[in-house]
Amino acid sequence: MKTIGDIVLAASGNGGAGGERLRQILVMSMLFLLLAGVIGAVAGGFWLINLTAAYAVMLALMGANVLFGQLGLVSLCQYALVGIGGWVSLWLFHAYRLPFEATMLAGGAAAAAVGVVWGLPALRFRGIYLTLVTLMLAGAFQAFINAYNFPVGGTGLKRVLLDRPVLAQGDLAYFFYTAIVCLLGLILVEAHRRSKPGRTWALIRKEPRLAVASGASILFYQTWAFALAGFLAGVGGALLAGTYRQLDATGFGASESILLFAASILGGSTNWVGTVVGGLLVRAVPTLLDSSGVPATVALAVFGAGLIAAVLFGPTGIAGLFDDLVDRVASRRAAGERSGKVAP
Repeated sequence: MKTIGDIVLAASGNGGAGGERLRQILVMSMLFLLLAGVIGAVAGGFWLINLTAAYAVMLALMGANVLFGQLGLVSLCQYALVGIGGWVSLWLFHAYRLPFEATMLAGGAAAAAVGVVWGLPALRFRGIYLTLVTLMLAGAFQAFINAYNFPVGGTGLKRVLLDRPVLAQGDLAYFFYTAIVCLLGLILVEAHRRSKPGRTWALIRKEPRLAVASGASILFYQTWAFALAGFLAGVGGALLAGTYRQLDATGFGASESILLFAASILGGSTNWVGTVVGGLLVRAVPTLLDSSGVPATVALAVFGAGLIAAVLFGPTGIAGLFDDLVDRVASRRAAGERSGKVAP
């Protein structure tokens, strides 16, 4: 016998049958890998490195989209969690020469733990107060890594270049390695969205009291979301460290977290397309401006103008426009099939 919680969660579900979910994930994977293949074929040198960094940042964007898109929580410390993942990955390699995959998973686990520790107290606040608390945490991380001599201070360790995975030593091979890890992150997020956690997050965002009445623990599922967002950001930080073979503390300012959230809004949080677009925006736009002789700080103004346009004309971002296009194509196809059936 179904409980009221099962009925409510099933009614709020956004996924279809298991076969349909699998088909959608397969289509997403093929399109994602096709894009990566095109980039790998045409990009090289400076641009390949920066696009590899964009794919690493996409993992942090996935976490931001989970928190904002699923729960309506604005977190401005996601890029700080990227720094934590990169810091842990570099420190473990410098200290123990662990394989890249081990340091990457450790970085993800550390960022997940910090994300939960940071997130739970912040959940006592709502709206603008939650945003300000997470922004202050991002600023505190920047002050900490500068004081601690990021990433090797305090132990007398010698700064060395991070070893990439054995099968991905070259820039092109590492780009595809990063793209595959990013795809695995997308699959993980989509699996959450289309299963009980995603349905529960949607219910909590829409009507918290109904979620409690249905038997869902709001604290538990919010903690789950913060842990997932932190893990993805931490893995992205490790991949970012592998991209440049080392990291600079000055690259993890609080403004980067603001830029990341702006890219999340512009790209959209409704599906994986917004993650890809946001990741490319947060890296490609500042790089393009810098290579054109325009100060990279102008990117903040560009993103600000984009946010105003998004609020006025496309609140669901580029991903929302993609959803609308898919819906129109599907509607026309369904209409064509119906007319074909009634035709003599």
